[in-house]
Order: sequence, then structure tokens, then C-alpha cells
Amino acid sequence: MSKSEDDLLELTNEFESCQRILHVLGDENRQHLILEMMKMGECNGVRVGTITEKTYLSRPAVSHHIKILKEAGILKMRREGTKNYYYFDVDSKVIDHLLRLFQHTKELMEALPNRNYESHNS
Repeated sequence: MSKSEDDLLELTNEFESCQRILHVLGDENRQHLILEMMKMGECNGVRVGTITEKTYLSRPAVSHHIKILKEAGILKMRREGTKNYYYFDVDSKVIDHLLRLFQHTKELMEALPNRNYESHNS
């Protein structure tokens, strides 16, 4: 196997290992929820009811998306009595995998010859 084939196989494996987090982050509702939580600026955590008030999502939908974000290692929960507060605390392994995927993709793309034939003919 050539170096470029090895690199492509490695990139394929990296992409496969990131599919879950890319899927989780690719959902528009979860993106909206994440953005609204960021805008709230509450680093100590936010309750589901507060998130629901700031989004167009129903309370069950917010709870569903929070569960998915928690399982993906993006959100964590802190409990005070009977109240649950959700906050960002991204698992560093998740970030490391994504960074490795994007860096490797960038390196492979930069190593390829220019395939924009229009610029050669202009």
C-alpha cells in the first residue's frame, strides 16, 4: 500500500471514529440549543425550563436533545436538590478526535496537486 493509500485509510478511520459527534453536532435543533445556551452565558448551568423559554423547542424536545448532547460528551449535569443544571464540559477526547480529523484532512488536501483546471486555462 502506498503512503497516500495509507493516509486515506487513516483518514477514513478517523472520520468513522468522529461520525457520532459529527452527527450530534450536525442536527439543527441541537445547534440552536447550543447557541442559545451559549448566549445565556450561565457557566454554572441552565435548567431545562430556561432553555425551553429561549428556544422554539418543546420541553420534551429540549430534554431529548440534552440527553443526546450528554451522551456525546458535550454537556454535563449538576444537581442541586431536585434541580438539574446543564452546562458545557466537552470531553477532551472528543475534541482531540475532531482536531486530528480536521488537521489530517487539511494536510492531505494541501499535499494534493491543484485540480482546478479552470485556473490553468485562464
